[in-house]
Amino acid sequence: MNSATQTKDDRVNLRLKQSAKAMLERAAGLEGQTLSRFILDSALSRAEKTLHKHERMRLNAQDSEAFFTALASPTEFNDTLSAALEEHDRRVTSR
Repeated sequence: MNSATQTKDDRVNLRLKQSAKAMLERAAGLEGQTLSRFILDSALSRAEKTLHKHERMRLNAQDSEAFFTALASPTEFNDTLSAALEEHDRRVTSR
């Protein structure tokens, strides 16, 4: 299903100072967008950058080699690792 046929039924409301709204309206006008479209595009762009920053990792050659060596090595479970995995299961929910 493409975006043209999807319905928009979620809403976000925000309160802001008149000066902030005026600035956003001015910027939206300069971009030839509605205020809603400008805010949505800006927020999505920022969200994408934030997710990229927190969900990706960049390693140098030395760290990359250590990472892949660790992945290839068998894991030995000790009490500390077992406790950490149990704590992870209690705290983290999957998407």
